[in-house]
Amino acid sequence: MTYRFAALGLAVALGASPLAAQELSIATGGTGGVYYPYGGGLGEVIGRHVEGASGTAEVTGASVENVALIARGDSDLALALADTVFQAFHGEGDFEGRQVSELRALASIYPNAVQIVTLADSGISSLEDLRGQRVSVGAPGSGTEVSARTLLEANGITYDDFTPERLNFNETADALRDGDIAAGFWSVGPPTSSIMNLATTRDIAMIPMSDEEIANAVEVEPTFAPYTLRADLYEGMTDPVQTISTPNVLIVHEDMDEELVYNITRAMYENVDELIAIHPAANDTTPEFSIDSTPISFHPGALRYLEELGLTVQDHQQP
Repeated sequence: MTYRFAALGLAVALGASPLAAQELSIATGGTGGVYYPYGGGLGEVIGRHVEGASGTAEVTGASVENVALIARGDSDLALALADTVFQAFHGEGDFEGRQVSELRALASIYPNAVQIVTLADSGISSLEDLRGQRVSVGAPGSGTEVSARTLLEANGITYDDFTPERLNFNETADALRDGDIAAGFWSVGPPTSSIMNLATTRDIAMIPMSDEEIANAVEVEPTFAPYTLRADLYEGMTDPVQTISTPNVLIVHEDMDEELVYNITRAMYENVDELIAIHPAANDTTPEFSIDSTPISFHPGALRYLEELGLTVQDHQQP
């Protein structure tokens, strides 16, 4: 990765044309979430508005796997939850002993809401009711599982208290529909297609978090924030539901060419309407949300664009 980006930067500096249509790999998640369509839209924006570059969304196991893909140079850009990114950057939590300090943020792009779904007739109406049940906590290597385990353990519930299943979004929806699990976790930008599809075939219910449960989770994981799922978000959901959210961060390797990162950052913000047309979560893709939410250092190319807008980043976001 280092050589490729350095070579591109040298070509630009010498006035030579970079290799035509440099193909950038964008690590996303499963097809049932928001990462994949958002990443596909970002690839289209890059192809249309960044000279000499194009982007392709890759299906992955999401946040934890995506951090590893960036670290190894197997992907050029990746989407990951802020708690996963923070832990990896500092070598904490799931990344204790394997710090990934070479991560840099291009932007925070929208918040993921933890959505805990069950069937309306399951009798489950709280986190405590998950004890003794079979529950999907998200795909292996996903930020959903990191968030699920963190918020549960913050409220005194461990994997020993229920039967965890590690399923992706579509698998979780199918397992709920078929009665193979009692509840499932999603950490994703609402609304998401897999829950929408489930709600057309089964009566669903969202499991709310109490004020105390949210406070307990935020105390353990500072990147969490209170969030309210609006009424009518999904078919049959008549009341708002209180939960938590985590920002999603678009990450790159520190060795990525500064000019390339600058051009991608500018293209994304200045053509965000094209992303919104693909998924409404992109309504939150703004420089202001990015500065409010990004938990690690910005790449110098992204920082340059933000400074051109006259914005000031937080101390921990400086390279």
